[in-house]
Amino acid sequence: MKQAHLIAATAATLMTLALASAPAAAAEKEKCFGVAKAGQNDCASGVHSCAGQSKTDMDKTEWKYVAAGTCKTMKGLSADEAKKLKM
Repeated sequence: MKQAHLIAATAATLMTLALASAPAAAAEKEKCFGVAKAGQNDCASGVHSCAGQSKTDMDKTEWKYVAAGTCKTMKGLSADEAKKLKM
């Protein structure tokens, strides 16, 4: 019986750790425009209303989440830079 309690406690601890780390992982991401492959965008653009509906690779109006600080190394654009291109 003690072994079952130990397994249950371990499982509960692992689940708590997984849930607690999720917000931290989301905070370490940024929107990067112009790096999404066709069908791999994370959100809507002015042309469609859903993620995964981009039709072309590297469309400057489409974005996807990338690790914070990596957008420029991928030759992507920030939201402000992409907005300037639309004008």
